[in-house]
Amino acid sequence: MKLQKQLSKIIGKKKYYKYVIVLPSKIIKKLGFKAGDELKADVKGGRLVVGKDQNGEK
Repeated sequence: MKLQKQLSKIIGKKKYYKYVIVLPSKIIKKLGFKAGDELKADVKGGRLVVGKDQNGEK
């Protein structure tokens, strides 16, 4: 896995960045995630916990 920093936008002279976590395909498949799924994230015990956002289901 990898954390990537990407330039999101530039307004005037100010640069805004976003961060993207790249996950292997086999992890995505095991979790049942699909492109476009709404996810939620939390920090518990110093770890990032990510799961499907049940309220964001379509």
